[in-house]
Amino acid sequence: MREVASRGTGDRARRGKPSKTAYLCSACGDASAKWFGRCPSCGEWNTLKEYTPPSEPEAGGRRGGPLGARRAARAEVPQRLSEIPVDAADRIETGIGELDRTLGGGIVPGSLVLLGGDPGIGK
Repeated sequence: MREVASRGTGDRARRGKPSKTAYLCSACGDASAKWFGRCPSCGEWNTLKEYTPPSEPEAGGRRGGPLGARRAARAEVPQRLSEIPVDAADRIETGIGELDRTLGGGIVPGSLVLLGGDPGIGK
């Protein structure tokens, strides 16, 4: 019983995160989550080598994580929706009132509209 109870308490369970180990093929560079005797990409035998990528900083780090880095790079000011200019595209009216209303006034030239639904509903 003691052996069974200690089985799931390894290093991975203590950290609380799954291991990010990958296996890279030394012949073609393909990455795999599991080790294989033969590379699934190029077919070479015994070329997969274990690789552990460097750990990434936590999201609440110095730069605020990836989202914070993107915001710092752009430095844009938020705008109200009413302040954003609306480009009025010329639209082709279909003559079907409900379809034109759904499409915002008609079909935009050069666009593609896919109609879907259950059989018999009147597409």
